[in-house]
This record gives sequence, C-alpha cells and structure tokens, in this order.
Amino acid sequence: MPDRLHPPVLSYEGLRRRAGDFLRTHHPKGTIPIPIEEIVEFNYRIDIIPVPGLQEAFEVDGFISSDLKAITVDAFVYEHRPGRYRFTLAHEVAHAVLHRRIYQAHRFRRVKDWKRFQRDMDEEDRRWLEWQAYAFAGLILVPAEPLLTEYQKAIRVAARVGLSLQKAGEVARSYVADWLARRFEVSPQVIEKRLDKDELWPRERPDESEGQG
Repeated sequence: MPDRLHPPVLSYEGLRRRAGDFLRTHHPKGTIPIPIEEIVEFNYRIDIIPVPGLQEAFEVDGFISSDLKAITVDAFVYEHRPGRYRFTLAHEVAHAVLHRRIYQAHRFRRVKDWKRFQRDMDEEDRRWLEWQAYAFAGLILVPAEPLLTEYQKAIRVAARVGLSLQKAGEVARSYVADWLARRFEVSPQVIEKRLDKDELWPRERPDESEGQG
C-alpha cells in the first residue's frame, strides 16, 4: 500500500490535543452535551443521510463519503438511538479531521464501495484508522474538564442514594456511568472508557486485591 494511504501515528494524548483544538474552534462555549449534529451540518457542511436497513444489511451504523460531504447513517439509529447516533457522527467527522488525505484518495459514496475500501486496506492501517476515530469521538463528546466536573456531581448524587464507589463496587460504577451518559448523551460504555483514560475511577484498595489471582 502506498505510503500516502497510511494513517498518521497519533497517541491518545496526541488525539486529546487535536480534540481540544476541534472543540475550541467549533464549540468554544464548552457546554454539554456537545452539539455534534450542528457541528457536522453547519460547521463542516456535511449532509446527514438516514438510510433504512443500513445496519441490518451491512453491519455498520454509518460511514462518511470519500469526498467528506455526506455521512450516511442507519435510519433506526438516527430515529431511535440518540447516543449511538451522536457517536456515529463524531466517529465519522473524526475521519474528516484526521484522515482526510486517505479518504479523498478514493472514490465512494455507496456503502458497498465503502466496504470495499475497508476490505482492501491493510489490516494494521484499518485498525489504526478506526481506533483513532473511536478515541477522537469519545474525546470530543466527553471532554476532560466537563467530565471531571460532572463526575464529581455524579459521585455526590450516588452518595445521596447510598452508593459509594469504594464500597458498592460495580453497582456504584454502573450508576455513575449511567448518570454521566445521560448528561453527555452518549452510551455508558463511552463514559467508562473516558473515565478509565482520565484515571478518574478510584483505584482498587489493597485489601480488595490481596489474594486474588
């Protein structure tokens, strides 16, 4: 595969900096939830095209065209799964931000052509491409400073209903992740990954881990 088609080498911290630049440019107010649909449509002027049965037929929630002018998204996700829809938009705009050169070197607007583009790509390049888009999407939908602020609120809310992260374990973690997911309008899984990456979950106490293994 030609060198020009290789994704850039970006660490998570590198992606965090790029996500910060993205948000300062496109959402300087910093309020949550991040208005990703408005950013995609009005700032990037990307059309959003719902298509019935996309996920069922092709096992994909959405994809961006190679000219970066249209995001095709599964109609059911678009209408009934707001958190998943928002993440799909963030994931695809991440490709526009991070992988413009790679996408524009190809020609596809239909899902079959996009699938061929994915299939023909070197496996390692494809993993880098998708990991970077996934990480970038989480970073722009759940920025570090609002996450810390809302996490502290979530801990207090959990305490009021008798849940402590140190004592209630997975039950409390699930409660906190669900509470934050509603605030940021993403899935609890996205929240959990962001909390892990920002090292906000409390560390396991020594007496809880001794003797395990």
